[in-house]
Amino acid sequence: MSQAEAIDTIQPDPDAERAGVRAHGGVGGVNMRLIFTFVGGALILNSYIADKLLFPQTSEIGGISAMLGAVLLASPIVLGALRELMHGRTHMNVLVALAVISAFVLAAPSAETEMVSSGGYRVAGIVAFLMLVATLIEERTAVGARTSVEKLMRFQPHKAELISGAVVEVSELKPGDRVRLRPGDRVPADGRILEGETTIDEATITGESVPVDKGGGDEIFAGTHNLTGALVAEVTRAGGDTTLGKVKQLILQAEATKTRLMQLVDRYATWYTPAVLVVVAIVFLITNNFQIVVTLLVLACPCAFVLATPTAMVAGLTAAARLGILIKDVANLETAGDITAIVFDKTGTLTTGELTVTRLSPAPGVDGAALLQTALSLEQHSRHPVARAVVAVAEKANVLPAPASGVKEVAGKGVTGQVKGEDAMVGRAKWLEEQGVDMSPVEQEKSSAVEGMSMLFVGLQGRCLGWIGLEDRARPEAKRATVALSKLGVKRLTMLTGDRWSVAKKVAGELGCTEVQGECLPEHKLRLVEAMRAEGELVAVVGDGVNDAPALAAGDLGIAMGAAGSDVAIGSASIALLNNDLERLPMLMRLSRQLRRVVLQNLGVGLIFMLGFSVLAVMAFINPVVAAIVHNISSFIVIFNSARLVRFGENLMPYSGAAVEAGKSVARVV
Repeated sequence: MSQAEAIDTIQPDPDAERAGVRAHGGVGGVNMRLIFTFVGGALILNSYIADKLLFPQTSEIGGISAMLGAVLLASPIVLGALRELMHGRTHMNVLVALAVISAFVLAAPSAETEMVSSGGYRVAGIVAFLMLVATLIEERTAVGARTSVEKLMRFQPHKAELISGAVVEVSELKPGDRVRLRPGDRVPADGRILEGETTIDEATITGESVPVDKGGGDEIFAGTHNLTGALVAEVTRAGGDTTLGKVKQLILQAEATKTRLMQLVDRYATWYTPAVLVVVAIVFLITNNFQIVVTLLVLACPCAFVLATPTAMVAGLTAAARLGILIKDVANLETAGDITAIVFDKTGTLTTGELTVTRLSPAPGVDGAALLQTALSLEQHSRHPVARAVVAVAEKANVLPAPASGVKEVAGKGVTGQVKGEDAMVGRAKWLEEQGVDMSPVEQEKSSAVEGMSMLFVGLQGRCLGWIGLEDRARPEAKRATVALSKLGVKRLTMLTGDRWSVAKKVAGELGCTEVQGECLPEHKLRLVEAMRAEGELVAVVGDGVNDAPALAAGDLGIAMGAAGSDVAIGSASIALLNNDLERLPMLMRLSRQLRRVVLQNLGVGLIFMLGFSVLAVMAFINPVVAAIVHNISSFIVIFNSARLVRFGENLMPYSGAAVEAGKSVARVV
């Protein structure tokens, strides 16, 4: 299965989609309230100007301006709190409203103090302004995260040129349409190249900043950048069904999820406001100072705590998505940092999956061409890497397939069917024996291991015709990835493969795996993963095929290699790796641990500001305005601290643009 087909297995989450739509629509509402907030702030500022510069002889004009500003600023806060109470919730909005209402009470003139009206309302207005700004920052941060996801769609052009010359809206494209692409164009939809060769920057999809060469039959993806060549392509997916559309859906789905810490906070949030009110009431009974009460209410609004985890989470998801790592549930990102054991599939994961036929060994009396033709006739119907290697060598040898029928692929074992009306099968020696095939013509070779070579046996009418030897090579970055994972504390690096033991041991030894299991069927992989979990390990399973799907689902974390080979099991995986770079795995673990550190730092900042300044408030060293300023400062520190995560992993993107110098185009690094 191709990368696009793998992504297509993501099923839309209606709740996440609705949340995304609401958030996107909420941006305008937040911006409108922000405008009203600054209008109210301007009225408060105007009261200062009126009293000090324009009308110093009277305070009435300044007082009216301050009162209007304070009412304008306080209204959305109080109304929001009332809605919370009507729904039976006592969250942060209620505390903010109480703080603002208390500030109004504090601002009201009394016979004892004869407080100046404008000055009193200015205090209430400033407190309301600062608290409203803090609330809007929280909301704007949340909806801004989803707005950044919407920007993914900007990489998709609005127009597309059909081969007829007609220019149509991208939304009108449908599978089967043929479009023309020129150098510099953005690809309008997922498709397959029919004519032409080019270099394409796929960073928007895979996170790989090095452009890739594409030619006839290759897939192209919506939103990627055609750099050098003119193409004619057939649309295979359009609109929300494209890879880019699925990427957007997966990110929105992840942002709608919560970490374990967020779930814990939600569980006890309803107790927070009543507890604060009890503490504030006790302080008032002891001090009999209403200004201290207002100051404590302002400081108790947990804006920094509310922002601590979501802002870090969004920044972490953004950093991961930029590098082609898509996470279905943010709790999986939290889990990644604690992994103690990783189980790798071999073919297409630790190795390139691009098998090459290096030896053809027919049985005595069998022609090599007949051996290859029988294998080709069955394997041409499969998309397994082994099948592709057989098809490729047959094309080079100009061997044509014979008529075949009833072809059936048996997962992890081989392919069976009828060739020219005779029963034929291609696969493992043990499987052929189980099916009653006479293996005596290759008995000696069957029992002896060919170092580093996978052996594919071919049977026809109950007799073995010989075997085909194939070799794969390890991914260049695989050794670096396993070393890095070991340094990060992963104790067990296990390689599972259906290949012969000789091949399995050779590859595992080269890559530094601590354990290896050869000749492993899908059900064996599942049992091994379950056994590791039973031993107390937190297991991540990395694979790329249908054979890995049960194991991917059984692990604590399933990671699908999104573009590595055939039948990507993204539907069973927790995380989709859209590129083939195994060094993304240690990066993912480091990101998870850094995310946890940032969240703890954020919570520490919130706790220090809240408790430290609350002590100063009880001692009457600060007033409500200072408390509101401190409240906002803590929120800004949390936001900027979380934002550092967005740049995480930039060291994995070394592209300089030299590869397309001849095309006079500069690839965009995401």
